[in-house]
Amino acid sequence: MSAKLLFVSKGEDASSTRYRALQFFPLWRAAGFEPAHVTASGGIKASVDMLRQAARADVVIVLRKTFPAVLLWLLRRAARRLVFDFDDAIFCNTDGTPSRTRMARFAAMARACDHVFAGNAFLAGQAAAFNPAVTRVPTCVDAARYRIDADKPADTLDLVWIGSHSTRKYLAEAMPWLKAAAEKIPNLRLKIVADFDLPGCGAATLPIAWRAESEARELAASHIGIAPMRDDDWSRGKCALKVLQYMAAGLPVVSSKAGANAEVIVDGESGFLVSTPEAWAACIARLANDAGLRRRMGEAGRRLVETDYSIDAVFGRLRPVVASLR
Repeated sequence: MSAKLLFVSKGEDASSTRYRALQFFPLWRAAGFEPAHVTASGGIKASVDMLRQAARADVVIVLRKTFPAVLLWLLRRAARRLVFDFDDAIFCNTDGTPSRTRMARFAAMARACDHVFAGNAFLAGQAAAFNPAVTRVPTCVDAARYRIDADKPADTLDLVWIGSHSTRKYLAEAMPWLKAAAEKIPNLRLKIVADFDLPGCGAATLPIAWRAESEARELAASHIGIAPMRDDDWSRGKCALKVLQYMAAGLPVVSSKAGANAEVIVDGESGFLVSTPEAWAACIARLANDAGLRRRMGEAGRRLVETDYSIDAVFGRLRPVVASLR
């Protein structure tokens, strides 16, 4: 009989659900498992439905959510085996400052589980303080979906940033070096694949509404991927998803030297890691003036993603751990 896996999250549209659960469902089925998903947001009715389905599953994997004490206690009693999977620093505030409430709920969740999957080394270290059974499982992408032969504009040099309004602050903080880069590169343009524009950033902008079916093509049709970040605990909890998307699309990457981005990018080989506005502008100018360097870095990044951060590679880490919990 196939083992039943139940993934619990705040909803199917959440990026953690799509990238850390749903995209693996075909592989789970091929490996003899029966994966299912339930949304745990929506009040008492949703909670009761989650508990009912948890009682019928062999392994319950909670994605990123923590629960009030009573609901966690009920879930622990209902689940034969319980796993916590998280890819953000949910134990602190979104500005990186400590939160006693968030940390307490995170600690309770980690302690209650049979195993913890953490998205990067920083998160794994935090979880290990409360549960010794921790496996680092990086966020990954379907590399084949990003291997697209898209025409790039010839009259502009397009930087691309993909994200959402919730992470707009990181891009807004990049305005000084964007302006400096635009002064060096007259045809520089910033393509924003998100749900907002950033007028007045110092460079021409091209806002593109994010859509799952078109995001890969929009990236492939750009020249350079950028990933500005803060160096705080919230940012250290990020799992380099946009960097992996850029690299899978064959783009060179310029990123802040922080968090998991610094774990993924090989500085000088698949992109540049920078710490100052001057370095940002200089590295972008260097890539803008050297199409061969852009190509070589893009190819190196794509190879790295296909080897270490593809669905198949990461599933190879997930499957034996889950199988051992049955």
